[in-house]
Amino acid sequence: MLEKIRSLVEGPLSSQKIQVVDVYFEEENKVKNLYIIIDKKPYVDIDTCVLATNIINPILDEADLIEESYVLNVCSKGGE
Repeated sequence: MLEKIRSLVEGPLSSQKIQVVDVYFEEENKVKNLYIIIDKKPYVDIDTCVLATNIINPILDEADLIEESYVLNVCSKGGE
């Protein structure tokens, strides 16, 4: 499932020069979270995260790969 999600979002994100670093799914405090970690040169700011989220949401809604409810978290890979 995670590789399928990654393959669906990589193309549309790369058109905005956003790279997918990682995709993972985990449960925290009984809440399921889908994390999509992104990177962009020279850095990822909040506008980049919002843009990526707006690209990813309709793709995931259309694909309907995750049956249970979850929270989508799009964030940067952090400092180096």
